[in-house]
Amino acid sequence: MLKALCQSLCLSLPLVASAQAASVVFLNPGLSSEAFWTSYSRFMQAAADDLGMTLRVEYSERSAERALVQARTILQGPQRPDYLVLVNEQYVAPEIIRLSQGTGVKLFLVNNGLTASQAQSIKAQPEKYAQLLGTLTANDEQAGYQMLHQMVALLPRSNEPVDLVAFAGVKSTPASQLREQGMRRALADFPQVRLRQVVYGGWNRQRAFEQAQVLLERYPDIKLVWSANDEMAFGAMQAFEAAGRKPGRDVVFSAINSSPEALRARIDGRLGVLMGGHFTLGGWAMVMLHDDAQGVSMDRDGLHEYRAPALQSIDENKARRWLKLLDRDDYGIDFQRYSAEGRPAGFQYPFLASPVDY
Repeated sequence: MLKALCQSLCLSLPLVASAQAASVVFLNPGLSSEAFWTSYSRFMQAAADDLGMTLRVEYSERSAERALVQARTILQGPQRPDYLVLVNEQYVAPEIIRLSQGTGVKLFLVNNGLTASQAQSIKAQPEKYAQLLGTLTANDEQAGYQMLHQMVALLPRSNEPVDLVAFAGVKSTPASQLREQGMRRALADFPQVRLRQVVYGGWNRQRAFEQAQVLLERYPDIKLVWSANDEMAFGAMQAFEAAGRKPGRDVVFSAINSSPEALRARIDGRLGVLMGGHFTLGGWAMVMLHDDAQGVSMDRDGLHEYRAPALQSIDENKARRWLKLLDRDDYGIDFQRYSAEGRPAGFQYPFLASPVDY
């Protein structure tokens, strides 16, 4: 009778996984009110829910000091996660990698990888630093290059000089550096385009607004405004509109990010060029960490550093589709189908090969 009662109870209870769910903490470098970084966390949570993982997000509110305090607390605490996902924003990664040595927590870098000098320094002192499980970054340099090409294509054909100003993010952020490098590489293809000035808006709308006011006084004939994110683009746009310049008609604006505001601006033409999709990198990282937890090696090809072509050009039709998907908690994605678990040895993650059109 006792055996029958046990069987009955077991059938009535929800199934429990034989292994404990893999736990992940994400050190989010952005503001907890910032559209890009909150959408980034949302996408990671959707992946975690689908893959049966636990996720906790800690926002550093764009403070390197706070990120280091958070990392120290997590790595030295009594209940350490299986994985710590971090971003090399403002060059914080090496110190966090040092802090994690001997803790047993696996580290995974997203969005901003180590710089060449950082990687060299860490490699030279293997006893001092933990080993990184992997790195997943986006095609930032190519996106910066492609943006300027698409902007110039929107101008009337002419050999007359065209003034360009650019809003980069933060000097100590690799993704910002790469986007700017791509923009500068594209300049070689357009001798008529004159780069008047690059300013560092710190990804901030208000700061870009103030900078744009100065730039407009200095260069009144600006026709192209290249921006490394959407917040800076909208700040600059506000300054131009206050000066009587109409975005999409008198001046071409570009931006990176796929926030609802940016998607709507692309639809109404205020943004002539928009690149987005890299908010998905954290979600794809969760797929790779899930596989690692299941004993499936993510470096089957011998690589530890991956670059996904996540940043893609968003036209009006794609912007409309993405707006609908952003309203869904699961983004309309079955993350399980991207996993390497149960796949042949030669399986490659599809998000590393081509952009996924969500």
